[in-house]
Amino acid sequence: MFEMLQITPQQLREWISAEKDFLLIDIREDWEHEAFNIGGMHIPMDDIPAHLTDIPTNKDVVMYCEKGIRSTITIQRLEQAGYHNIYNLNGGMKAWKGLK
Repeated sequence: MFEMLQITPQQLREWISAEKDFLLIDIREDWEHEAFNIGGMHIPMDDIPAHLTDIPTNKDVVMYCEKGIRSTITIQRLEQAGYHNIYNLNGGMKAWKGLK
């Protein structure tokens, strides 16, 4: 059993500033993504199984949702499918918006 990788909003901001090579995936619904997002690929949670070929296994991936709950569930499912390179944005967009 692997421990899920976590990244804080501050760490993610540092990755973005440093132009680190990683993939950012918003798994929220279309309306949530349109209302506010921080970029990256948009694949709603229910569509993830149809997009496994879009999710690399050879570089870091950060998934985010509104609070971190849906991304936790999605990452647990992906870990069962053999992915061990996916970080959960701790606290999701709610925490991101709380950054000063």
